Amino acid sequence: MTPSVSILLPVWNAEQTLEACLRSVQRQTLKEWECVVVDDGSSDGSVEVAQQIASSDRRIRVVATEHLGLVSTLNTGIDHCEAPLVARMDADDIMHRTRLEQQKSTLDAASDLCGVGSHVRLFPRRITDPIDERPLPGESTQLRKGRGGYESWLNSITSRDEVSREAYVECPIAHPTLMLRRDTLANYRYRDMGWPEDYDLVLRLLAQGQSLVVVPSRLLSWRDHDARLSRTSRAYSLEQFVACKAYHLCETLLRERTDYVLWGYGDTGRAMFKALAKHDRYPSHIVELHPRRIGNTIQGAKVIHPDALSSLERKPLIASVAGAGARVEIRQALGRLNYCEGKDFVCAA
Repeated sequence: MTPSVSILLPVWNAEQTLEACLRSVQRQTLKEWECVVVDDGSSDGSVEVAQQIASSDRRIRVVATEHLGLVSTLNTGIDHCEAPLVARMDADDIMHRTRLEQQKSTLDAASDLCGVGSHVRLFPRRITDPIDERPLPGESTQLRKGRGGYESWLNSITSRDEVSREAYVECPIAHPTLMLRRDTLANYRYRDMGWPEDYDLVLRLLAQGQSLVVVPSRLLSWRDHDARLSRTSRAYSLEQFVACKAYHLCETLLRERTDYVLWGYGDTGRAMFKALAKHDRYPSHIVELHPRRIGNTIQGAKVIHPDALSSLERKPLIASVAGAGARVEIRQALGRLNYCEGKDFVCAA
């Protein structure tokens, strides 16, 4: 059997969840797959769990390496993937049984797409969930504050335009839902830049004009727990997410300019100001609604009311505000001034 999809599954100390993950892979309605399990030097029984399941299913291959970290593990896995499509998966998550079929159909129908994600369901939520989605010992059944809103935001994104528009707000595709054409993934690979490697990959793809969409179905149950790398590694801290955004903004919107207009100077705007300053990008003006700030100067930037934008020299604008409602209003205001999102401005939370 020649696989039509390779599943790239990095593993590190995932003994408790790996079996359920692999069983969800085996339940796929699309049968022509291979699963490349790359163990990153686990110190628990992860390798043994994977090898036991692989012993009765030749579609599962186990590659054991020394502990080199996630980026190295992912790139090793890419080299072992043989199918024309590569689906990412994490060892603590659960695939919906039609995930591979739906995502492959989407890519087969649109040759100009380089990849596709899907909507997600965060878990654990209830002790009455399906057994594979119930909490592990010591886990809470309550989603952390803000996670429900993040899930809703992710699940509001479907089209390629929405993916591009929201790219600097947060990563618009949950990485373990991503399926990419292998040639594209092998060309871009993953990089260790000190910030999230998945977000870095998505921003690089979009910067080069690649198109990504999202299947509007919840095809992945995404485990939310304390041991997730996003909670334990500095690379996934808020500071490093902002650093990633700033770097890529300097490679795209601000590539030809060192000055720009910053809309918003709350916590979110100040963090972006600081991150961009490390690349010698400074705002000439800051757009604010706070009456006590308007007319003042903040670190060399004049604070103006949004109404003053119409008489200002057109410069790249970064709207750095956290609230979704505020971003809607900013987009509407800039639209009335004929600003083109992606070309003249971006929203970056």
